[in-house]
Amino acid sequence: MAISKIKFAIIGAGSVSFCPATLSDILLNERVNSVPLSIALMDINEEALRASEGFAKEAIAISGRDVKLTATTCLETALEDADFVITAIELERYYYWSMDFHIPRRYGFRQIYGENGGPGGMFHALRNMPPMLHIARTMEKICPDAWLLNYTNPEAKLIEAVTRLTKIKAVGLCHGDGMGRHQIARFLDIPVNEIDAELIGLNHFGFFTKITRKGTGEDLYPLLKEREKQINLLAHWDEYALSRIMLRTFGLYCYPGANHIGEYIAWADEMLASAKLQYFYDPVMNDPWNGGEVPEFIYSLSGNPTERPLEPNDKKGGAGDPAYTRHFTIKESKLRGSGEYGVPIAEAIAFDAARDIGAVNVPNAGFAPELPAGMVVEVGATVDGRGIHPKKAAALPPAIASMIATQGAIHRLLIEAYQEQSRYKLLQAMLIDPTVSTYHNSVALINEMCERQKEILPVMKW
Repeated sequence: MAISKIKFAIIGAGSVSFCPATLSDILLNERVNSVPLSIALMDINEEALRASEGFAKEAIAISGRDVKLTATTCLETALEDADFVITAIELERYYYWSMDFHIPRRYGFRQIYGENGGPGGMFHALRNMPPMLHIARTMEKICPDAWLLNYTNPEAKLIEAVTRLTKIKAVGLCHGDGMGRHQIARFLDIPVNEIDAELIGLNHFGFFTKITRKGTGEDLYPLLKEREKQINLLAHWDEYALSRIMLRTFGLYCYPGANHIGEYIAWADEMLASAKLQYFYDPVMNDPWNGGEVPEFIYSLSGNPTERPLEPNDKKGGAGDPAYTRHFTIKESKLRGSGEYGVPIAEAIAFDAARDIGAVNVPNAGFAPELPAGMVVEVGATVDGRGIHPKKAAALPPAIASMIATQGAIHRLLIEAYQEQSRYKLLQAMLIDPTVSTYHNSVALINEMCERQKEILPVMKW
């Protein structure tokens, strides 16, 4: 289709993970810049918004592009005439995440990480569900034909809420499949651009159903399984060991890495040493949720994260990041593409430029028959002017399908807990989660978290 202009609205423009990357991708895209281009930055945090705006102005100047840039704290203003709405939102991320990680463990639950799965992931979803639905419902009024391209986690749970409860065209995006492809390439000692991979699963719990060599179609799974046996099991253990055990046990390689995969598996804690480092603090010296200092966020053991001076000269602040604005700087006065899927999808839709996308998170409409209909799953896709077209995946083994389908039931129950304001529905979701072990502690966890996070959680009652 012919277009006369294009407008991106970036909601959560203070996101250090996705806003600079998205702005760079927009400015580097030739097709997008071939028509009049507008970018609206929106964030409820004025300080974060101004840091983002400063980055955007510098990036536009370096790129030499002609862009109409606006920055606002008003969602309605940002959405006016938008064609693509890109969301990456989070409120006091490290403060609440540290609760998601720690408090389920206090009750004896095997919470790995705390972003997408397990009880921590449930509360993360319930905190972000109201603002994501507010954005989608505002889009219904102001830009109903726009696409919502979401980076906010928990990806699958939020996109399912948006697609079930609104009419907005929405897709969840993540780079986890790319991480998995690079892991496979490393095991095979084959350049990643020479590998084709088909996938299906859940965001942060995806499985490559086929791995082939481009050009020849050679099945690379036999070679991967042979090479995996030869590689030292301790090599990058904290990142790869769980995926390797999944491959040996269930026959398919699971991505993106142990800390994310482990959120969905009851026995994963024995495969992730860095879980003990995540938001580590001394409770005698610090109470991070009653005026104390929010502990530092450690992602994994990669890069020896505890190697640091005994007397650091940069004190960690409440955001868990000592220098927030450093992320909004352009190194060597050069923009770099991020590899994220948002802007390539927008380009393909706006200019009817067909292309393959490695992974999208969309409701299951028959392309994963072993999984519940309507459940948001992660799958490869093609995109063109008519929209996003998920690819039908090869059948999943029953054991893998069962693990993923359980999460689909949890998605539904969380959405119903939000709609019905029901702690009972949340309790149902918790009691079928594989990382949860007792009824009494589940009730106690729900009550404690609902009290600790009452300013941001939706109302839920017994």
